[in-house]
This record gives sequence, structure tokens and C-alpha cells, in this order.
Amino acid sequence: MRMLGIDLGTTNRKVGLFEENGEVVGIVSRPTLTQDTGEGYVVYDAEQLWNDVVEMIRELTEQHGGADIAAIGIASMAESGLLLHKDSGAIQSPLLPWFDTSSTPQAERVRAADDRLKLFQRSGLHLSFKHGLPKLLWLHDRDPDMFRDARWVSVSGFIAYRLSGVMAFDPSLATRTFVYDMRTNDWDREWIKNFGLSPELFPDVYPSGAPLGPVKPELVQALGLSSAPAVAVSGHDHVCASLAVGAVAPGDVFASMGTAETLVGLMHPTQLGEEDFQTGLSYGYHVIPGLRFWMGGNPSSGGSLEWIRRQLGDDALSYDEVRALLTQQDQYPCDAMFFPYLSGSGAPHPNSNTRGAFIGLSNKHGKAELLQAVCEGTSYQLEMIRRSGERVCGQSISEMRAVGGGTRAEPWLQMKADVTGATMIVPTVDEATLLGAAYTAMLGTGHIADGAAIQRLIEQRGTKRVEARADFHECYQRAYEQRYEPTAAFLRQLPIIE
Repeated sequence: MRMLGIDLGTTNRKVGLFEENGEVVGIVSRPTLTQDTGEGYVVYDAEQLWNDVVEMIRELTEQHGGADIAAIGIASMAESGLLLHKDSGAIQSPLLPWFDTSSTPQAERVRAADDRLKLFQRSGLHLSFKHGLPKLLWLHDRDPDMFRDARWVSVSGFIAYRLSGVMAFDPSLATRTFVYDMRTNDWDREWIKNFGLSPELFPDVYPSGAPLGPVKPELVQALGLSSAPAVAVSGHDHVCASLAVGAVAPGDVFASMGTAETLVGLMHPTQLGEEDFQTGLSYGYHVIPGLRFWMGGNPSSGGSLEWIRRQLGDDALSYDEVRALLTQQDQYPCDAMFFPYLSGSGAPHPNSNTRGAFIGLSNKHGKAELLQAVCEGTSYQLEMIRRSGERVCGQSISEMRAVGGGTRAEPWLQMKADVTGATMIVPTVDEATLLGAAYTAMLGTGHIADGAAIQRLIEQRGTKRVEARADFHECYQRAYEQRYEPTAAFLRQLPIIE
């Protein structure tokens, strides 16, 4: 039995065909391109997105056959979305990327509507221009007519609708709209009406991975399928990825080590309060029924390494050169320190105005030391998030399952283990979001029993373990507590020079 995963990401859109044990049959990718409107904001081309998905599925089925595919699971960027006509499905608005900042004034309008703690308790989020409600208000301010008989869907929901004919959200994406109430597990209708919007704007919420219906009959042959697999909205891309690495039980933690680094921890449902708010973390529904997650991120983790690679030579240093420079170092930690706030600071102290810095530089420092400082700085930031996560879950985080490009830089992965004191477990998974999207659909359709069964499948395929070295950990902890944490607090208070 096979399964199909779709990952609609910020950089690339991908479709993957997998065996039930997680073995890759084939993966196809297309770049995710934005279009500049010339009006100060960018959009995605929704029709091109759909056409790409159709072409990628057809390419896989032509190469590997379209038989025995039990389910199609779709994961995507969390906040991006668009308006469709409720009956015809016609596109009625631009497809807005999560990162476009045009809705910043509308986010401030939402922020002024209630106490910040109450906003957080309702949504599990620290309000941002990224979220669905500010984007909807921005669209409404521009053209209220596009809301006539409309439904707001996520990127996952759009593709799921085109495949199955059913409009839906899953809980992990519904919360990112800022109008889904985690206290009641439902759309907050009074809150929606407070902003002059109709509660009918939002489709039904199905459990993550639950079958919306089969692929529409007219698409089966066009996609090269032998039958009509069940279609499911799998959910938030990072949350789906955590499933694919075997983070499936309360207390499990997953690190996605890419351009941005995200730490996701599983937890039992709880009523959010002041202490949860003060962690700076966000909270939401996991794709495993009955569980929730906490999440914190560093928006410039791998991005910091890419930045320093470009600065240290006319041509960017190769990854082999990076490894060689890092492994030749014999002083840990480096006495120079880097603060990875090139795109502002994320959790546990989100502040888009915070800027990065080097401190402690001297004329003895060269390429190797600057590289080491960057890798250590991102590791210290991971430790800051890990400590917040420990306060949330009330237990030690001694293991983190990790995937992403950063796991291939062995000295950097060792640093993260040494700084945090946690064992880094790296499963044999190249495309965690794709595989997680497929596994979520297999769970939702009942083809796989539970998260524990997925974890067993992943463990059978093998994992690499990187253990913390006790003497290095002790030195790094002193550096973190005595230098990194207080200096980071100081940097967060510095005003930006206009």
C-alpha cells in the first residue's frame, strides 16, 4: 500500500510517493514563486499552484504507477490563504503569502480589540500580521465585494478542495487564522462578527488527516491514478514533519533545522494562562488527535550560516570548507559571540526589531572563529527555546529529534547537543513534511493505527544519535548563562536607528 504526500512550502512545492514503511518511491518539486503586484505587496498564483500539483502527481504516476495509493495528505505554510466562492469554488481574492507585511495595520487593530493575554488564551498565538484575521481585514478594506458568498481556505484547503470538492480546515491550520477558539474548539463567531465579518466565511473543521472524500472522478484518469484515493488536509507543515520523525507522544520534541529553526514539543491539552503567555511560545493542535503542541523558532538559524558563508569569501564558502574550519578549532566555546537576530528575534522573546550582533571580537579572530561564533550563537538560541519548552511541559528535554539541512553539518549538530545537553536523534528522513503529510492522512483514514506504529516504522529504518559531551556542556552552560542570555536581553532593548 502506498501513500502520497503534498508539501506546499514557502521555497518549494513538492509531491512525494511513499511506501507505507516510509521508503521513498519518488519525489517531484517545483519552486514556489511570488508575483510582485506593483502595489507594495506580493501574491502567489493560485492557478499555477494547482497546475503544478497536477503535473507533479502525473509525473510520479507516469514514472511509478498510480495503483495502490490509499490516501493523499496535504501540508502547507500555516497562515497563507485565499477566498473562494462557497458554491462554485471560483477564486475571489489574491492568494496571500504568510510573510507579506501589508496587514500590519490590521494586526494592530485586532490587538487593540482585547487584552493581550485574552487574545493569547483564545488563539494560543502571539498576534502577528502573518495570521489570517489581519489578512482578511486587509482584503476587506481593499474590496468588500470579494467577500460575497466567500469561504477562506488555507493553501492546503485550496488543493484539497480542487482534488475532492470539499472545503475544509484542520485544527492545526484553523488556529492560525486567529479566529478559532482553543477554549471551545470551534470558530469564535462573536469574535468574527466583532470585525464585521461573517462566521460563514470559515469552512468546517475536520480532524487532521480525516478523509474529506475521494479524488473527484473526473481527475482520477487525468492524474494517472488507478482508483480514487482519500483526500485529507494534513495540516501545519512543521507539525506534520514532527510526526515523520517519530515525535508522537507528550514530551517528545522535534527540531526542524532549516533556514529558520523551529522547535516543536508535544503536550496534553491544557488551559493556557499567564505563565504560558510569558514563555513567548505559540500553541496549537497537533495532527495526532487529542494532543497539542508548543512551538518556538529562530527565524535566522540556517540563514545565519548562509549569511556568514557569503561574507567570508568572494564566493560563498563551500560546506566542506565550513566543516574543515569548524573541526580545526580547539577552543570551545569561542570567546567571540554571535547573536542570530538577522530577521529579528523569535521565541521566547519575539521582537521583529531586534538586530544581530558580534561581541568579543579581537584581531586574533579569523574565518574559523567567526564561523564557530555563528554556529554557537544559533545553538545558544536553541537552548533558550528548549528551556522555555521545559517550563511548559514540566519535565526535562533530554532528547530532540532533528531533520533538515542543518543535520548534515556534523560539527554544528554536535555543538547543539553540547550546548543543550540533549541527545540529537536524526532519523533517516529526507523530506519530513512530505512524509508527515502522507502519514497524517494514513492515520486519519485508519490505514495506520496510531502514532506509536509510525514511530516503530521510523525506528526500523534507522536513526543517528549525537550525544552531548559532558565537559563541553558544562563550559557552554556557563557561557550561555553568564554571557549569552544577559547580552541577548540587552540587545532586545536597543532601539533601531532610523
